[in-house]
Amino acid sequence: MAGLTSANLADPTATNRGLYPALETFLKETTGEFELIDDERKEALKLLAASIQESSAQHETVQLTFICTHNSRRSHMGQLFAQAAAAYYGVGPVKTFSGGTEATAFNKRAVMAVVGAGFVVESPIEATSNPRYTVFMGEGLPEMDAWSKKFDDAANPSKDFIAVMTCSQADEACPIVPGAFDRVSLPFEDPKVADGTPRELETYRARARQIAREMMYVMKQVKALR
Repeated sequence: MAGLTSANLADPTATNRGLYPALETFLKETTGEFELIDDERKEALKLLAASIQESSAQHETVQLTFICTHNSRRSHMGQLFAQAAAAYYGVGPVKTFSGGTEATAFNKRAVMAVVGAGFVVESPIEATSNPRYTVFMGEGLPEMDAWSKKFDDAANPSKDFIAVMTCSQADEACPIVPGAFDRVSLPFEDPKVADGTPRELETYRARARQIAREMMYVMKQVKALR
């Protein structure tokens, strides 16, 4: 894990919005890793930033729905880190959501990865095949409910949202997302490939950090456009 640098600490665009200290530290660290994002990927992230800025000019609240096949790993991480990054940079109002082309469950490995980044996750009292977690990112900041659902679930916006496709399967399965203001392709490698292997924890942590880094890059671009 990268350490804090003077450049991170002096970032004039960073604002303390009540994020938990561990989460804010984690996010600050990722701002020193933007050079790890290659130029092609940065262009895709800038497209998302431009879409967010365009949406903010037309709608009271920018809505981002992160979509993957099972809504179990990458789409949840995208939703949570995008909301935290928006709070970090003071970009708002922004509200994030997630969904899949089918519903399964918020994978427990992905849950532990976001906990490791500094989110506080409250587990449901009753055990079910699709647990509904409550996720907190700081004092006074909105809590988020996280459970697996289809992207067109009633809990998600049905219009004027930006659809962020976080896996190639969902990207191919949903060439058109009904009601979307815009559709941005931003696939991440599935950490599921390491399930049950000695690299499982390392892989989930790395994917969480990549998604956090890229959502921070996006929100910094949005901040610069304003």
